This record gives sequence, C-alpha cells and structure tokens, in this order.
Amino acid sequence: MANDSFYSTGSESAADTEPAADTESADNGLAADTESAGGEQKAPAHNPKVSVCIPTYNRADILPYAVASVLDQTYSDFELIICDDASQDRTAEVISQWADPRIRYIRHPQNIQRSRNMRSGYDAAKGQYFIKFDDDDALTSTFLEEAVAVLEAEPTVDFVCSDHWIINVLNQRDQAATVANSIKWGKDRLGGIVDDLLYETLVKQSLQVGSSLFRKRSLEAIDFMRFEADGCEDFDLLVRCAIANQTAYFLPKRLMEYRFHGGQTSLNQDIHFLSAKSFCLASYQFCDRPALEQFRLSSLQNLKQVLALRLIEKGETERGRTLITELKQAGTLSNRAKLGQVLSYLPAWARQIVFTGFRQLRAKDYSEKVRNATATTAA
Repeated sequence: MANDSFYSTGSESAADTEPAADTESADNGLAADTESAGGEQKAPAHNPKVSVCIPTYNRADILPYAVASVLDQTYSDFELIICDDASQDRTAEVISQWADPRIRYIRHPQNIQRSRNMRSGYDAAKGQYFIKFDDDDALTSTFLEEAVAVLEAEPTVDFVCSDHWIINVLNQRDQAATVANSIKWGKDRLGGIVDDLLYETLVKQSLQVGSSLFRKRSLEAIDFMRFEADGCEDFDLLVRCAIANQTAYFLPKRLMEYRFHGGQTSLNQDIHFLSAKSFCLASYQFCDRPALEQFRLSSLQNLKQVLALRLIEKGETERGRTLITELKQAGTLSNRAKLGQVLSYLPAWARQIVFTGFRQLRAKDYSEKVRNATATTAA
C-alpha cells in the first residue's frame, strides 16, 4: 500500500511487460500430454491431483531452483507446468535437462504479458488443486503434502495458504527478514480458518498467492486472473476470492521461499504496477462495509497521486497533470501532488534534479529495506 512519502510507490513487486500476442504451446518431449496450438489435445494417462504452475521469463539461471523444489516434494501426485513467455535466454535448453514425465513445457513464441502467461498454465492444468508461484521462488519439500491434507480434511475450504521464508540471491534463508516480514503483513497472528478474508486480503494483505494451494473449481468460479490487473494480479485474485465469500485456511508454517532481489524497481515497473492496482481498487465496491469502502477510496486516491508523480517524472506531464486535475475535482490534493503539478511545468533536466533529490532524502520503504538487507547478507 502506498504511503504518504513524496517518492513512495508502495509496491512489493512489479514487472515490465511487452505487447500481447497470439500464443501457442510447444512440446519439448518432457510429457506425453503437452498440447500443440491448434492441434488435438491428447488425453493424459493419469489426471494428477495437483497442478503446479511456474510462469517464467528469462530466468534460466534461477529457474532450476524453483523446479527442483517441486520435484523434491514428499507428495508426488502432481504435474508441473512451466509457462515460458518467449524467453530469449537458455530457458528451453535448461528445461530439456529434466526427463520427468510430470513436467509440461509451454513456450509462447512471442511475449504475451505476465497474466496471460500465467493464464496459459492455468488453462492447461488438469489437477483438482492448483498452485502458481514465480520462477525465482520455491516450495519447501512438504508444502504439497501439508496443503493437500488440509483441503482433503476441510471440504468447505477453497484454498490453503502458508507463511514463507525470505531468501536472498544465493538461496539463503534470512531469519531476521522472515520474522519481520511475518509481523509486517500480519501472518504471525493467523492460523486455521481465516475469519475476515476481505480484511486480510484488502487491508492487511496477509496472504500470498505463491504460497497458496487452491481448489481449481474455486478459481473457475471467479475466472482466475483478470488481464487488466497485470502486474497486480495476485492481490486482485485474493480480494476477488474474498468478495466471492470463499473460505481460506492459513497454515502457520513456513512452507515456501520468497526471494527479494537487490536494487530498485524501474520507473516503468512502478507505473505499470500503480496503474494495475488503481484499476483493481476502482473495480471493487464495499457498500455493505463502510469502513472498508472508505479504505478503498482513500487508497485509490493515494495510489493515483503517486501514479501522477511517476508519470510526471517520466516526462508524461500531460497525463500526470490530467490525473491530478481529476483528483482535485474528487477531493483534496496532498502537498506532494500539488508540488508534482508545479514540477510538471519545469524543463525535464530540472524535474530530474528535484526527483533525484527527493529520492535520496526520503526514508526507505519496507520493500527497499528488505532488498538492501538481503543483498548485503548475500555479499
């Protein structure tokens, strides 16, 4: 959630995207049931209980760690679907090293954006249960065993989520960062059935898609991910699960590893994330819960102000000013938005000096602190 510092994005993660394109699937010979675009789908010899999806893009160096974490599971009735969004590195070559018939490789010849790449894996999934996690993260060896056990024992539960470790670029677990992360997002107070899922997903953002195993039918009920939410699709998915009155179960164990990378997100990544989250918040409505509705409106106003500043910094001054004008008509502008409007009339070189100065002076947000800390421990 964006805070009120002048230069804060409030984003946990963001991703560069390419224009969408038609997709096709490629069979690399790893699995007998992989489909080719436009061709007949072959009936699998056995429908697995669980479908694990790892969307990937140009991560040939760290993808093996994610894949190995699935192949090392104590629970074996699964398929692993790797969706490749037109990687230009050695991803296909790396994947060819595995002869495990449970692996299915879907390669798109052109970049189709994160959400569409994820969707291709979801659409191909044959399991009753489904999990999607990123190519730089990993599952602990008992994740599937423990998560499946909950879904089998609790028929009214739609998905089960666990706590997770924070790891650095060397795959090392950071105990201090992990504990701080659990407290920061309120995971340390959860256990069993989640009482108020809407509050936990919208306000606290305590749950994470990458450490959640869903019933496939529960995802089908909300049509999985919306393409318009690309860049913020995980947040949107969990909130829509809550809006649909689904039931979540939280396992207070660290059964997944979430990687923080060093460095900063790019300006384009920030704009993409802020635009997506603004879309998501604008699409919800909580008239029956006034406090949550007020939170939504306040958060949306704040995000749009930060988005306007990012647009102005990038040089899209007209778009930034237009957004500020809309916000002014809807309510009171913050001092930072007013300053941003003034900056939009300065020459590009002068704007950059001011924005660079604010960046150096402002307090680091939570995500930046963790990235810097994990980068330091890795060094």
